Amino acid sequence: MSDPNAKPTAPPSWRRRLRLSLIATLAILLVGAGVAAFTQGNAFGRMGWHGHGMWNDPARIDEGVERMVKHLAIEIDATPEQQEKLIVLAKAAAKDLLPLRQKMRTAGQDATALLTAATIDRAAIEQLRAARLRSIQQASTRVSELLADAAEVLTVEQRKDLADRVAEHRKHRDDR
Repeated sequence: MSDPNAKPTAPPSWRRRLRLSLIATLAILLVGAGVAAFTQGNAFGRMGWHGHGMWNDPARIDEGVERMVKHLAIEIDATPEQQEKLIVLAKAAAKDLLPLRQKMRTAGQDATALLTAATIDRAAIEQLRAARLRSIQQASTRVSELLADAAEVLTVEQRKDLADRVAEHRKHRDDR
């Protein structure tokens, strides 16, 4: 007979998926441009990373991405070689995502224009929605590529440490 007070344990595949999703979350932070592409720049675009306007100034993106990767690398004890590989990957992803961010920002302005027009054009709204979904899909695909590439650079222990840090960050964020 089983103990009615015992908590069921999660199957290993569930834990593995949770760990991967936690790693994915932090990696997205690593490429803040990915977040900006999804949110039309609301996360980093208006105020910038720590108020520096990094995502509004393409010339400063490399500098900001490098700073974020170095911070992350210190946290997970990455080697200098790993750090350099991660910087290259993150800079490439940020540059790929920047045009998508602009596309999403323009789509937001277009949506406002369509919804405030004297006559509502449902076909144009649907076309805009479909275009936004394509942009989101492109950004999501690029971020997924980055995640897989970054995971290959890190050791299993580093990925686990990263997942633990993301879980801790979420715990503190959810306590607010």
